[in-house]
Amino acid sequence: MNLSADLFSTGWHLAALALSLLIGWLTWRTAPWQRLKTGPQLNLLLGFAVGLTLIWSLKAGVKPGLTLHMMGAMAATLALGPQLAIVALGLALTGIALNGTFGWQAWPINFLLMVVVPVLIAYRIHRLVERWLPAHFFVFIFVAGFFGSALTVMLQGLVASAVLVAAGAYSADFLASDYLPYFLLLGFSEGWISGGVITLMVVYRPEWVAAFDDRRYLFRK
Repeated sequence: MNLSADLFSTGWHLAALALSLLIGWLTWRTAPWQRLKTGPQLNLLLGFAVGLTLIWSLKAGVKPGLTLHMMGAMAATLALGPQLAIVALGLALTGIALNGTFGWQAWPINFLLMVVVPVLIAYRIHRLVERWLPAHFFVFIFVAGFFGSALTVMLQGLVASAVLVAAGAYSADFLASDYLPYFLLLGFSEGWISGGVITLMVVYRPEWVAAFDDRRYLFRK
């Protein structure tokens, strides 16, 4: 979703700006920037940023701010790690803002709901899979890659809808009946496409996927 500025009051925008600055500072302090100096990680990050800019520009709309498009958060998180995934998705968000999709006043709240929330959800799902399920190649591919991508989009839709209700932009009844059901369909599409991208990278370029460890998922299996 690409939320327009007029859906939120000034207080919401100021709070979103403050929280975005804090998250930006934490990302800058904790991101593994050294990984961008060697290997394909820099090209991969820029590739995600450009690709997601194009994908996020292709969207279907219900009402102002209620657009649907692929997220790519799980694929970016597994490939880059959470901090660099936030950077990649943040660059993509900036790209669609430059295209005039929404005003710059709305960038912080879109950053929180379209970048930070899905990346944190994706990272948490991956960590839960690592903790509770066997360290197996197909668990990584199908549970984290395919199912995790779908679940990330669905949960992001719930969080964003809750924020819209709390801000008084739309009623809960309207979102529950005319908006949230579409996230189920979007989740299936996200699962197939993002899961397929992760599968191809793991099979042909496993070194591109930061979350994939040969010693954990392949050795002695």
